[in-house]
Order: sequence, then C-alpha cells, then structure tokens
Amino acid sequence: MISRKKIFVVGVCALAILCIWGEVAGALTFNFTAARGMSQQAIGAFQQAGALWSSVLSDPVAVNIKISFTSLGSGILGSTSVTGYSTSYTNFDAALTNDATSAADATALASLPVGASFNMLINRTLNNPYGAGSATPYVDSNGNANNTTIYTASADAKALGLLAANSSTSDGSISLSKRYTWDFTPSNGITAGQFDFVGIAAHEIGHVLGFDSGVDVLDYNSSKKYYADSAFTYVSPLDLFRYSALSASLGVIDWTADKRDKYFSIDGGATNLGSFSTGSVWGDGYQASHWKDNLGLGIMDPTAAPGEKLGIKALDIEAMDVIGWNLSSSGPAAANYSLNLSGEDGFGVIALRDEAAVPEPGTILMIGMAAFGFAGVAWRRRRRI
Repeated sequence: MISRKKIFVVGVCALAILCIWGEVAGALTFNFTAARGMSQQAIGAFQQAGALWSSVLSDPVAVNIKISFTSLGSGILGSTSVTGYSTSYTNFDAALTNDATSAADATALASLPVGASFNMLINRTLNNPYGAGSATPYVDSNGNANNTTIYTASADAKALGLLAANSSTSDGSISLSKRYTWDFTPSNGITAGQFDFVGIAAHEIGHVLGFDSGVDVLDYNSSKKYYADSAFTYVSPLDLFRYSALSASLGVIDWTADKRDKYFSIDGGATNLGSFSTGSVWGDGYQASHWKDNLGLGIMDPTAAPGEKLGIKALDIEAMDVIGWNLSSSGPAAANYSLNLSGEDGFGVIALRDEAAVPEPGTILMIGMAAFGFAGVAWRRRRRI
C-alpha cells in the first residue's frame, strides 16, 4: 500500500403510504415514508431514532427511508435493505479528501493508497491461486474492477457530494418485527422482557448511512459456484478500514470470508480499534456489516437483548466519520454518548438474507435493494439485528 506523504485537513407518495418529509436546512434530515396502517407510535419511534443520528452527524443531506412494522422471520427483530451507489476508487478518494474535517479523517486518508486502485486480501474465488473456492487468502493486486470500484450506500454518497444532497430517491427500506414486545419510550429505561424499538431502529438506520461490508456478498456467493475476484465489486467505504493481522503485515485490507479476526483500523492496520463480525456463512455466524458480538463496541453490534437500552457509541461515530460523514459540534461528546445494545435473536444485521437462493449462473446474489441487505438484529437471548 502506498501511503500519502501529506494530508491537508482542511415528494410524491404512492396510495396507501403515509409520507413524513423534512427539509434540508443545514442539518442531517430523515424523510420517513411509512407503510399504510403503521401506528403513529412506531412512526414517532423511527423519528426519535433518526434524531439520535442527527445529533452526532451534521451533513446537510436528506436521507429517505421507507419504514414498516411487519411480521418478520423467527429471531429477527429488524430487516434493512440499502440502496447502493457505485463509483470509481479515484472519484471516491477525491470526494473523501475534499470532505475531510477531523483528525480521524486525516489519519484515515493517510492510510489509503494513492492512485486508481487498492489491493486486498481475498479468498474463496474462482481464480484463487490455491484452487477454485479455496479458503486460503491471497493478495489481489491486479487492478481489476474489484480493485478500482467502491460500492457505497447512497446516503453516504450524498454526504460525500457524489449524489445530490436533496435527492428524493429512496436510500433504503427498514422493517421491524411485530413478533416481539417493544418499548417505544427508552427515555425512562427499557421494560424487562421488551426490546428497545428506538435503539434497534437507530441500528438499522446506521446500515442505511453506510455501516456496511461487501464481504457479506463474498460470504454468500462462495459455495458450490465460485466467481472470479473481479466480480466482487462491492468493497464498501468501511471495508477500506478492515484489517487482519495477516493483511496488515502485507499492507492491504482484509476482504476475506473466514473466522480470522478482522478489525477496524484507520492507520493502515497498525492500531486495532475494535473487531468486526466475520460473516454468516464462513465466519462467526454474524454478517460482516457489524461489530463483533458481545464486546459492547456500539449500536452496530449484531444482537440485542430484551430489557437493554441501545445506544450510539464513540466507535460507531468514528466509523461514520471516516467513511464521509461530518460530526456535529453541538451534539453530545462521543465518549459520553451511549445507548447500550443487546439482544437475543435478531437486530438489523447487514448480513445477506438467509432465504436468498443460490445465484443464477453467471450472477452474484444481490442483497436487498442493492448489494446490502440486513437480515435484522437478533436478540440474546440475544436476538440478531
């Protein structure tokens, strides 16, 4: 990896849908479009969840999310699909550089490669030099499509100026399950045996904002049929800060599907800030688009427990910061801003959905509305989200 030498920090609604729109006025705004029949209580809880993110992120963009309160599968508290936006690494890098405002941004940018491509550790591909589908990692440095493409959430693309800040296009869809008993007023604590609706909605919104990993696409598309590494053009902004001990020693990011520890680092892998989940199929059982379970790292943990109040923590905020979101100077201090997260069966996980079938020949399975689909947070006994 070549490091930088110097960084300067410098609508219309369909019938049967209730629309709740906001205006972009120098602040992060959430426009929720609620499904017919959704209670005002649930709608209000989503608005509270959006306000949590608006209190810590300041980009003046409108994030448009379709919301529903339905019966999801057993063990699933919430489910999210995210609208994706594909761009060249060159364009993304330029946008990220122009957007830099914090010390963390400066450190993160200095760790990224200069040029039109980035290298990665990958496995389970058709052209793996150790054999088709081999679990053995190898360095992919050939500059093909997957080394030159960034696949980001459209909301994050807005924050970076890659898309219009006030675009009315949907940035994602979120459903929370009616199967469980919910507490809609976390301000007075979460009632024993109930789940924190606002906290889990905030978790799911975090995915829409860009807390995603394309490793989930590799994880779900590396059995029976294999694909060349060039087909996996789903490296997310957060994946640019995904490392393992092996990848750090080689100076590349880790984009593998296996059980080895993968961690968040903004200085080229030198400092481990917190571990990620490693995959539903080949990893630890949780989608790679989450923090490692049971470490209390933040609201993007993959599970939640009844009676637990969920919260945005410092590490959640730092991850959002380095992928393109700007921090609010008026919001609560990151170190002190915490909603506790827990669960038994299902929180808003970005994992590919279990019901997704094996892709048709020659195609890679798409998750949700694009490449990112989260099968919901689980509860703990903890439930996944």
